[in-house]
Amino acid sequence: MRETVLPRRILGLCARLAFVAAMPHGAAATDACAGPSVEQASVTAVVDGATLELAGGRIVRLAGLLAPSPPLGRNAEDWPLARAARTALETMALGRVVSVATTPVGIDRYGRAVAFVGVMDGPASLSEAMVAVGLARAMPAGEAPSCLAALFSREREARENRLGLWAEPYYAIRAARDPALAEREDAYDLVEGRVLSVGERGPTAYLDFGRDWRTDFTAVVSGPAGEALAARGVPVSSLEGRRVRLRGWIEQNNGPSLRITDPGQLELLDDDG
Repeated sequence: MRETVLPRRILGLCARLAFVAAMPHGAAATDACAGPSVEQASVTAVVDGATLELAGGRIVRLAGLLAPSPPLGRNAEDWPLARAARTALETMALGRVVSVATTPVGIDRYGRAVAFVGVMDGPASLSEAMVAVGLARAMPAGEAPSCLAALFSREREARENRLGLWAEPYYAIRAARDPALAEREDAYDLVEGRVLSVGERGPTAYLDFGRDWRTDFTAVVSGPAGEALAARGVPVSSLEGRRVRLRGWIEQNNGPSLRITDPGQLELLDDDG
């Protein structure tokens, strides 16, 4: 689905907000986002809304987020939000000295270093800055669990203020019972609903949000993710009847489904009212 063309004033607002993002400034990322090693380098190019090229040719992907991007085979110039995200990141980081805090992921499958990056004279965390202005969504992927609370908080503020992508229906939070989920294969979505039942088959658990598992939305919880949730005091079996928000890639297999491999992909909403 093609994004709608954003008004010029919205693109300008996003760029300005990114430049003056209201968050800590300093020489390095916040302590919660610090990795085992920190280096400094200058940014020579911005590849997209989540990727930087550093002096010497090293490519770094900002950890913990997913910036808007077009489907494979389509030009990013045709996606206004992808352009806005890249422009905002250029405004904040291009030509500046940054600190690079590595994450446990190290290098991703595309050969990019996954890291939290802070601008020496700007935002202490570019990941937080991009999420705060609605030009990226938080994406748990085992990269830095201690940073998720901050990213979720920034995301919630941007969503409530309908900044950037949150003003677009394409990125709206989906209801688990929404029939339109059946048409969103390979889309990264946030999905909310009440768990109707929980089933387990070996180490894998299934959260069903409807009575027909062959057509209704289902969340598939991997064994390691289930163990991690239990360690946090949220065993999968306790989720029946709970209201949750999930995030991840939508697949189509006996109805729409979402695979949970990181405990951060599941948020409990019962206490949110």
